[in-house]
Amino acid sequence: MRSSTRIRLIEPADAAAIAGHRARDIEAFRPWEPAQPDGFFTPEGQAERIDGLLAGYRAGTVWPGVVLADGQVIGQVTVGGILRQPHLRRGSVGYWIAAVAQNRGHAGRALGLVLGVMAGELGLHRAEASTDLENLPSQRVLRRNGFSPYGVAHSTILLDGGWRDALLWERILGDLPDQLPGAPSGHGTGGRTG
Repeated sequence: MRSSTRIRLIEPADAAAIAGHRARDIEAFRPWEPAQPDGFFTPEGQAERIDGLLAGYRAGTVWPGVVLADGQVIGQVTVGGILRQPHLRRGSVGYWIAAVAQNRGHAGRALGLVLGVMAGELGLHRAEASTDLENLPSQRVLRRNGFSPYGVAHSTILLDGGWRDALLWERILGDLPDQLPGAPSGHGTGGRTG
């Protein structure tokens, strides 16, 4: 039986679990993420980061979530760069799943759930994302959730010692709950099994 996947707003108490995953997965994430200072991988560093994310949430610029499987934190899903103007309503989504929980569908289900939050709670019209050109697993997650690539940003991020290109992705949210795998018809953060 596959475990359920849920998302919820991040909490200060999540710092230790996130730090534990990030410390164990330093090498696994090295090709896909910028280098971080050592403090990033500690509960104190994550607590400070969570405080910043929650400040962004209160300001309306970020929706920072955690991904849960069977009630345990296994990753994060975040909507950043939120714009809610009459003529421009968009956000950029990012996510990661701890190595111990990968290849079980959690990333796809979490992305589907956060797209529901974007369309519902946040009132956004457009979802954006970016991936390293070689990050095929993340690209599959985006495709399964209705994203399409629309361009390449050249030499845009410093990863693993070199400037890398990013593939840009978009999804028009429309009437999401009926279209997304894992997106519930209600609030957007409920669980889904199997």
